[in-house]
Amino acid sequence: MTNRPPRIDLIRNVERALRDASLQRQMGKAMPASRKARADVVAELPEWESLRSTAAGIKDHVLANLESYLRQLESQVSALGGTVHWASGAAEARAIITDLARSRGVRRIVKSKSMTTEEISLNAALEAAGARVVETDLGEYVVQLAGERPSHLIAPVIHKPTEEIADLFVRKLGVPRYERPEELARVAREVLRAEFLAAEMGITGVNFAIAESGTLVIVENEGNARLTTARPRIHVAVMGIEKVLPRMADLSVFLRILARSGTGQRASVYVSLLTGPRRAGETDGPEELHLVILDNGRRRLLADPGLRTALRCIRCGACQNECPVYRHAGGHAYGSVYAGPIGAVLTPAYEGMERARDLPFASTLCRACADVCPVKIDLPGMLVELRARAVRTGLAPWRDRMLVGAWTFFMRSPARFMLAGDLGRLAQRLVARGGKIERLPYPLSGWTAHRAAPALASTPFRAWWKSRQGGPR
Repeated sequence: MTNRPPRIDLIRNVERALRDASLQRQMGKAMPASRKARADVVAELPEWESLRSTAAGIKDHVLANLESYLRQLESQVSALGGTVHWASGAAEARAIITDLARSRGVRRIVKSKSMTTEEISLNAALEAAGARVVETDLGEYVVQLAGERPSHLIAPVIHKPTEEIADLFVRKLGVPRYERPEELARVAREVLRAEFLAAEMGITGVNFAIAESGTLVIVENEGNARLTTARPRIHVAVMGIEKVLPRMADLSVFLRILARSGTGQRASVYVSLLTGPRRAGETDGPEELHLVILDNGRRRLLADPGLRTALRCIRCGACQNECPVYRHAGGHAYGSVYAGPIGAVLTPAYEGMERARDLPFASTLCRACADVCPVKIDLPGMLVELRARAVRTGLAPWRDRMLVGAWTFFMRSPARFMLAGDLGRLAQRLVARGGKIERLPYPLSGWTAHRAAPALASTPFRAWWKSRQGGPR
């Protein structure tokens, strides 16, 4: 008997999300604002495309020399008094951190936003070991109170309207109903302040780790990561192997593209550079610093020539903001920590194609995600590659295999292509009204379940072109 998680039922999840009127209103309100903010600050930089190319080049250099830079990072962190732990998978990472907490008698833990710890389900393991874990990023704190998972890489609570958060605070914290975001933030700040003061261990993610100096870099807007690393006597930082950068000089490139791509800011409010635990004479900082470096499928991805550049990702969430599927379905529909186009690539790589077989099909392949990616990841190309693998291994849905097979048959011959058009125009007489097809029969019904499809033109383009004077001779 295995404990393998069940297959992600993407279709059922998306159908549920599309029926959720509150979610649809919230996504319709939040996503355009995020996209506009990014577009405005990116337009201020004439060198934007050059920055993207430079960042992609640095990341590719790191991936080509990954083991060397990781060993350099380990050596520098150790020389500064920190302890480096290597975790091949989620279970090993959980065991390392829970053993650290248990062996030091830790009962209260504060965390700063970290998708990597979400990836390894760390909170549940620590709580099972008897520790109390409190998220300190406002959005993460809200989803923790709600018993939910973050739905966006950098905006974990983007799916939840303010009114729902107000009700949640009344129910969970016993406070009066406040409706203004500033008031809700004040309530959370007052609750979390006591948690910071009482915590014995602070756990954070890592945005970048500098190999030449052993410096851990954390980028944030709320200051909670600074308190998480400065106040408790033990700091545990968790990073994927791909987060390492060679030199401090490389950092400036990524700081310029991360904030603009992620939140539409010119710069993040806080950038913390942590180099070793507290030294003699310093007034704050942890007595112990532990760095957990996680593989969990990343080296397998690194060895995959068709997908390895997905490890360039700096977790900005820009691809999610642009993706028309994500903008309607929301992050929870993907059934995984990582949602949107990057999630549709990373989840099959990390959790297996059998579990995430449908995710690569959750894309229109419009290439908007590739256009905004600050490190130029070819996400549409990877999604096509994963779809092909799903078909070759028999994991693609039978309807998709049948439709793609029929599509391929007709596309391989001009005569068949024209025949398909003629058959389509003939068949649509039964369903097209006013230039639109409101409802298609099964197995094509999914295309019109939530929107109308455009009808085929009554006259094929070839015929229309030939009828014009000056058409092809």
